[in-house]
Amino acid sequence: MPTVTKPPANPSLPKSDAGASIQGMDAAQLAEAFTLFARASEELSSAYNALQGQVSQLTERLNVLMGALPAGVVVCNREGRVMQMNRAATSMLGTVDTLTPWSGISARFLPTETPGEVILRGEGGDRRLSLSEASLESGDESIVLLHDITETHRMREQAERHERLAAMGEMVAGLAHQLRTPLSAAMLYTANLRQAELSLLDRDRLADRAIERLRYLERLIRDMLLFARGDSLGRQRFEVCELIREVAHTLEPLARSRSIDFRAECDCGDLTLHGDRKALGGAVTNLLDNAFNASGERGCVLVSVTRHDDRVEFRVADSGPGIEPALQQRLFEPFYTTRAEGTGLGLAIARGVARGHGGDIAVASRPGEGAVFTLSLPLQDES
Repeated sequence: MPTVTKPPANPSLPKSDAGASIQGMDAAQLAEAFTLFARASEELSSAYNALQGQVSQLTERLNVLMGALPAGVVVCNREGRVMQMNRAATSMLGTVDTLTPWSGISARFLPTETPGEVILRGEGGDRRLSLSEASLESGDESIVLLHDITETHRMREQAERHERLAAMGEMVAGLAHQLRTPLSAAMLYTANLRQAELSLLDRDRLADRAIERLRYLERLIRDMLLFARGDSLGRQRFEVCELIREVAHTLEPLARSRSIDFRAECDCGDLTLHGDRKALGGAVTNLLDNAFNASGERGCVLVSVTRHDDRVEFRVADSGPGIEPALQQRLFEPFYTTRAEGTGLGLAIARGVARGHGGDIAVASRPGEGAVFTLSLPLQDES
């Protein structure tokens, strides 16, 4: 039987040579991969060094910028402790150790009538600061900004005072007329008291009219002084509902004598305000007095107080004839009045008190549908 020989798998390449070729290809690939890795590592290292240089530049610029800022900057961590302060903040607050709780520093601030503004007591005098706080998106830190607005506030007060004095100067002629008329009437009534033939009843009647005119002059002069002074004399914290109850208790007899359906409502609970209680009570009283006169006999007057987020509103609504749109623009002008016995300063004083507390007064009315006056005041942040 002939012998059959099985040919090799690859006649042209012995088995040992094929293994060497495969190992040679693996080594080449590994060398190429290592070269690519070394190149990528070198590029990443260069990029990292460049980024590190940019970070150093940005950090230096940020430090220079914070040092040059006129506003105070305080950086606090997640726990509310001070991590960094710029030069302006140090000049306002003094030197503060790192990790000092910000709540301890902010406890030195006194609230003002304007939200976002506080007073900082110091040896060199009081400073009025504008305070705002913002948190980073990461939530790890927060930034407190402090602006010294002491001089700005002083200039604003002076401008408001000059505006009031200018308004009074423009109304000197009208004021002289308002003073002269009741004064002449009082002098006439007083002169008639000298007539010997007057009966006791006539004498009493003339005396009452003279006293009435003199009281009108006293009220006019008092309102003039209140308008000229503008801002409040003293501030304290008081409950809103208690103030409304006091005003309603004072005016209830007057409403009853005129057969006016007078109601007072307050749903503010134990909400408190920081301001001049007497001045705010007088402003609400002026609004109610106008509402009583507008409503007339058997009318309806409602004073209500409600809280809306960051403000509190005193609303005085009456059932009077309403106010023409053209007249609404002049209601708060000093010495403007549609009443023969009015001084024309009640609403001007009320608006001055509201603005002195950071608020304002608005009116909404249509002819034949009564009027609603809204005195709005901002609420202080209790913290």
